[in-house]
Amino acid sequence: MLEDTHTRKSSNIFGFLLVKSYLCRENMNFEVMDEKELYLNFDEYIRQGEPAQRERADAWRVAIGLQAVDGLKTSEYLQATARRNIEGEITIDEARNLVNQYYISKTTHDADDADKEEADRVSGNIAKLLQTDAFTYSVAGFAAIHRAIFEGVFKHAGRFRDYDISKKEWVLRGDSVLYGRWQDLKMTIEYDLEQERLFDYTGLDKGQMIEHLASFVAGLWQIHPFGEGNTRTTAVFTIKYLRYLGFSVNNDLFERHSWYFRNALVRANYRNVVKGVERDPIFLIRFFRNLILGEANMLKNRYMMVNPPEDWKMPESTPEQVSEQVPEQVPEQVRDLFYTNNQLIVGLIKNIGNEKYSISQLMEKAGLKHRPNFIEYHLNPAIKEGYVRLLYPQSPRHPRQKYLLTVKGLALYNEIINQITIK
Repeated sequence: MLEDTHTRKSSNIFGFLLVKSYLCRENMNFEVMDEKELYLNFDEYIRQGEPAQRERADAWRVAIGLQAVDGLKTSEYLQATARRNIEGEITIDEARNLVNQYYISKTTHDADDADKEEADRVSGNIAKLLQTDAFTYSVAGFAAIHRAIFEGVFKHAGRFRDYDISKKEWVLRGDSVLYGRWQDLKMTIEYDLEQERLFDYTGLDKGQMIEHLASFVAGLWQIHPFGEGNTRTTAVFTIKYLRYLGFSVNNDLFERHSWYFRNALVRANYRNVVKGVERDPIFLIRFFRNLILGEANMLKNRYMMVNPPEDWKMPESTPEQVSEQVPEQVPEQVRDLFYTNNQLIVGLIKNIGNEKYSISQLMEKAGLKHRPNFIEYHLNPAIKEGYVRLLYPQSPRHPRQKYLLTVKGLALYNEIINQITIK
C-alpha cells in the first residue's frame, strides 16, 4: 500500500519553480501528450475497433489522462497491460491484478516508482469504474467512487478528511481556494446533491443546461471532502453522472485537458475581494461546451492565471472558438451530443415533451398500432442514445411504467420547440 504523498507532491508542485515548469510544459505541448510517452494509440481503437474495444479504449484513455492532474505518468508496463485488456485478451480485473503483482514482485526500484505505482493502480481502478454502468447518486456513492479509485493506494480511500486544508495553486499565484470545513463535509455534499436532484431542467436551452451543470460540478469539487484525489474523483463522478443524464462523454478531453479541467474548477471557485478577483466559471463552461456540444473553444492554462503577465493574457482578437488540434487529431465522436439524425427519435421526443407516458399512450400519440415495431424502432433507440428514460428504471416491467425525457432529451425538445416558435 502506498503512503499518502500529498506533502511530497505539494513541495514539488507549488512555489516559484512551478512557473518555469509550466512554461516547459507549454513549450512541449504537455496538454496533448507526447506520443513517445503515451504509445497507446487510443484513436486507432476508437475509430477502427469493435464496439467493446472502443468502450475499453475510451475508459483507459480517460483513466490514464486523469493522472496528469497530479503530475503523474503511467509506466510502460501499465500501458502494455491496458492494451491487452482493450484487445480483449484479458479482463479488466485480470489487468488490475497483473499491475498489482508487478509492483509486489518488482526487484529493482527507480526514483519515480512510487508515483508510477500510484498512477498505474489508480488508472486500472478508474478504467474498471468507467467500464461499468453502476452509479449511485448519493453521499455514500460519491465516497464509494473515491474508495474504488484509490483502493490499495491511500489508507484513507473513501473516507472524508477530519482536518481543514488549503492548497497553493499556480493559477492563483500561490493562493488557495476556500474549501469546505471538515465538520460540514457530509452535510454540504448532501445539500448539493439534493439541490441538483430537485433542479428542474424544463425550459432550459443547451447553453443554460451546460452552465448549470458546470456550476454543480464546480460546487461539488469545492467541498474537497478527501485528503487527496478530489479532482480525479470529481471527474469520474462527472462522467458517470452525465451518462446518467443521457450523455456519453468518454472522449479525449479528460485525457488531453485534465490539468485544464482542474484549473478551471479552481477559477470557478476562487474569490478574493482584496485582490479584486471574482469567481470566473467561463473556463469550466468552455470545457463543458467542448465536451457536450463538440465545440473547439481554446483551452489554455495560462489564460486562467489571475493577473497574468502581459504575454500570457488571451489576445482580444482571438476568436471564441479556435481549435488547438489539427483535424486528424479530433476523434470522430466529438460532436454535439444533443444532436440526432434519427427522425423517429425526434418524433418521439416531440410527443413526450415535458410529460410522462406509457407505451400505449405514446403509440396513440404517434398514430401507431404495432407495439413490437414501436419498441424496436422508436423507444429502444431513444433510450439507448440517452434521450428517454424509464420512470422506474429498476423495474422495467413495472405495471405503472412510464417514459419521460432525460436532461439530454429535454434540451433537444426545447431546441425543437424554439425553432418552431421562431418559424
